[in-house]
Amino acid sequence: MTTQPAHKIRLGLITATIWKNDNFYSVDFSRSFKNAEGEWQNGTSYSHSDLLNLSKCADRAEIWIARQTNANN
Repeated sequence: MTTQPAHKIRLGLITATIWKNDNFYSVDFSRSFKNAEGEWQNGTSYSHSDLLNLSKCADRAEIWIARQTNANN
């Protein structure tokens, strides 16, 4: 059985994947890149040029989670 993420946010090569756990949400961040064979991969190392999109993804993830939490209260 594969667990699906609650939501994904993508900006450029950066993706925030939001997971719903029992009583809270968690977020994984990743960066897409092509390996030596030209195949798309994901990693968790970020260059200076990724940081703005990383911070924007974190901000949007926080807003999305807050809206979900407020909607359920």
